[in-house]
Parts: sequence; C-alpha cells; structure tokens
Amino acid sequence: DVQLQASGGGLVQPGGSLRLSCVASGFTFGSYDMSWVRQAPGKGPEYVSATNSGGGTSYYADSVKGRFTISRDNAKNTAYLQMDSLKPEDTAVYYCKASLNARSVPYWGKGTQVTVSS
Repeated sequence: DVQLQASGGGLVQPGGSLRLSCVASGFTFGSYDMSWVRQAPGKGPEYVSATNSGGGTSYYADSVKGRFTISRDNAKNTAYLQMDSLKPEDTAVYYCKASLNARSVPYWGKGTQVTVSS
C-alpha cells in the first residue's frame, strides 16, 4: 500500500517554529518530487514548497520564503518542512504530496493541523 504520513503539526505561538515530517512507504520515494500544500479554513489550497527527487531544487511560495525550509532524506523515505517565524496566517492543514511526473496521479498524505495563535 502507498502511504504518506504527515506529522509534526500542533499549536504554536506567533514567532515559533514547527518541523513537519512526511514519511513515505509503498513506492520509490527517491524518484518522486515532494511538495507541501496547505489549506486554511474557507480558502483554497496553496502550494507552500516543493523539492525535486534529488533535493537539489526547491520552490517556495512568496508567503513563506525566508521562513520555511523544505528538505528530504531519501534514505529515510522522509520529507520535511521546517517552519520558523510562524504567523497566524500560516494556520492551516498541511498536506504532503508525492509526484512522479506531470502525467501521473500524485500521492497525497492525510494532513497535519498547524495552528498559530497566542
């Protein structure tokens, strides 16, 4: 079975940090690009960050640039999202996504809730 298990969310004060993890199984993790997508209540999904299969190329939304860092450890089948200087507007459910290429159906994890509030 293909599984993407996201974890690491929680309640944090503004200015705080969280590290999200996404553990993959059931497919060749090292061949897939990984993304983090978030969805806040009442809003559409937002691509937060992505990295290619080798981890050498990364993308960040303008809203998180300079505060979030994406990484991956292909030996551990895990992708990470380090989130620093968190703001209330970062509150959302964060999902990890694995994509092989533009023609294939991606895999999605179930999401982890991040709440930034004082």
